[in-house]
Amino acid sequence: MKEKIVIVLDCGATNVRSSAVNEHGEILAQKAFANDTKSDPDYQGGLIWDVADIWQKLINATRDVLNQIDKNRIAAVTVTTFGVDGAPVSKSGELLNPVISWACQRTSPVMENIGKYIPFEELYKLNGVYKFSFNTINKFIWLKENRPHLLEKMDYFLFISSIFLLKLSGNFVTDVTMAGTSMLTDIKTRNFSDRILSTIGIENKFPPVVEPGTVVGKITQTASAETGIPQGIPVVATGHDTQFAIYGSGAGENQPVLSSGTWEIMMVRTSQVKTGSFALENEVTTEFDALPGLYNPGIQWLASGIMEWIKHLLYAKEADQSDIYDVMISDAEKISQSSIKINIDFLNNNGVIKGIGLNSKREEIYMAALTALAEKAKEGLKILENIGNFKAESVILVGGGAKNSLWNQLKANKMGIPVKIIDQKETTIIGAALFALAGSGVFKTPQEARNAMKVTTQVYNPA
Repeated sequence: MKEKIVIVLDCGATNVRSSAVNEHGEILAQKAFANDTKSDPDYQGGLIWDVADIWQKLINATRDVLNQIDKNRIAAVTVTTFGVDGAPVSKSGELLNPVISWACQRTSPVMENIGKYIPFEELYKLNGVYKFSFNTINKFIWLKENRPHLLEKMDYFLFISSIFLLKLSGNFVTDVTMAGTSMLTDIKTRNFSDRILSTIGIENKFPPVVEPGTVVGKITQTASAETGIPQGIPVVATGHDTQFAIYGSGAGENQPVLSSGTWEIMMVRTSQVKTGSFALENEVTTEFDALPGLYNPGIQWLASGIMEWIKHLLYAKEADQSDIYDVMISDAEKISQSSIKINIDFLNNNGVIKGIGLNSKREEIYMAALTALAEKAKEGLKILENIGNFKAESVILVGGGAKNSLWNQLKANKMGIPVKIIDQKETTIIGAALFALAGSGVFKTPQEARNAMKVTTQVYNPA
């Protein structure tokens, strides 16, 4: 019997992709197009996502992928995207307002003044999401204060993943992992909070909440004509990319995952949840896991973004070399000791480099930054261990930062536990594919689908 394939549509902030994934978690074909925000024609300085443009890119990418595979083997289609963003829509699916991007600053004053609706401490205790200005709650309040007529006309509010699920299946649904990014949910009920919605004066117009892996419909005739996917193929809900990246990494309960890129995000799958003062003081955001009964508390900090700054500042002549990172790492590995220390709080203009002398070398600064970030990972791990009431035995590392062997070793040394690098880089796509394979009946559960994956692991043990 021929292996089944699932199609994963992935709408990211920088790329829009369509991928074909087989039963062993292998990506058979993939096509991507660049994605970016657009200026809001109705709000000066505002940034939006052009849904029509993104949908056309998903169509083009999918048609390219389908030309490389046997369409008769397709078992399901699913959609994963970034969280938070969405728009009010009519019963016909018409967007009543563009999808305001998380990069848009118009909602910053809303978050700063959220206390006029509900004390932030109470809001945080209810939903566990830290005060980011782009959270969905702020967009609702902005619309209420600036476009009230749109909320009156709204039949549904759809997250961006739900917009594409609607285009594929014709049905209105809300994936629970997307809901969990909104700051509008109750962490204890895994659903929207009547208390929060009533406090901000917004009627619950979200479609029914479904769990990841739920078949929400089938590819319609219209969607088939547009995408080339055969009519009648099951459409399976997934949702927020972060949750499926964690699952796709192979993390079990109480297994921390560090996603290393421009930002580093450390999260864990745990049955424990805390939304009190300790979590708030440490800026922890807790989201719903892809599976009921588990939560994903996490924290984040600027990481490779600092390395990029050092590269352009101190390695300007070599910055465009293809092997520049190899050069930086090789030089830093030769350092036996250095007095340079770095405070990496550059986002708040509190970054400090100490211990520089006339004989200091640039690789010492680079090594100091790597060491400081490894220490940050250690601090983050301790916070999550407190939140989840567990003791980590290892950390799974994914993302572009995992290519830096020196940094990996420093992390293992600082945290005092093994750091595991899996060979699968597209963990979001794989995680979504596992739920699509289970939802369509190829496997009984996402775990069974994950057990069928072919994965190799590289381990950095603490020195």
